[in-house]
Amino acid sequence: MTNWKTIIVNEEYSDENVYIIELNRPEAMNSLNTLMATELIDCLKELREKEDLRVLILTGSGEKSFCVGADLKERKGMTNKQWKQQHDIFEDAYGLLRNFPYPVIAAVNGFALGGGMEMLLSCDLRYTADHVKMGLPEVTLGIIPGVGGTQFLPRAIPVGLAKEFLFRGNKIDAQKALEAGIINGVFPKEELLTSTLEIAKEIAGNAPLSLKAIKQAINNGLQTDINTALTIELDQYYKCANSEDRLEGVLSFNEKRKPNWQGK
Repeated sequence: MTNWKTIIVNEEYSDENVYIIELNRPEAMNSLNTLMATELIDCLKELREKEDLRVLILTGSGEKSFCVGADLKERKGMTNKQWKQQHDIFEDAYGLLRNFPYPVIAAVNGFALGGGMEMLLSCDLRYTADHVKMGLPEVTLGIIPGVGGTQFLPRAIPVGLAKEFLFRGNKIDAQKALEAGIINGVFPKEELLTSTLEIAKEIAGNAPLSLKAIKQAINNGLQTDINTALTIELDQYYKCANSEDRLEGVLSFNEKRKPNWQGK
């Protein structure tokens, strides 16, 4: 793997088809600057070509912060043109994260604010440490979320709750986020990564074509009417049904053994 300044990739669990990306600017609360966003783009492009990757975990360095959004110190004094140029890079990074072919799990180890919360909303599954607080405070800064916050939050929780959250710009703790349905689970901070890894390994043991097909069917189907969505599902279904892995899945079931997936 390439060595980046603000991104760490842990390949320790690659034999179990799991890779971990760590946002690595702890001195700046893992805030997102232009360099980190650019490196995240390059990293995701490199990882999506890994033949042994089935699940990607995204977390932050340290215990204090997952990501507190854009680095406002870097943005101080930016012209409108420079702001737009930077935001274009942010949009590309978040788009690659959302459209990563395999499941992406956020292991939220600390504050997730602004673009940091939008980052976790861009992941397929979200688990947090019990001390985490999250929020979309853009309204208090004279802007609004710009990489998915106003779109993905109302798709995750009731619209009224999402609007209140966005209008107030306040923070909520992990338990309230769990109760609202924003996240999938809460773990003690010392168990967050271990517990997330266990879930990731379980998912990674399933058929790779099925994982990709489920993600495509859900993400594309949610954007359309139910009849079109069912057609999308069937298209993905037959990609799996006509695969070598489907034959292997049935054979391994009948032979009472672990399947040997080939992704074909």
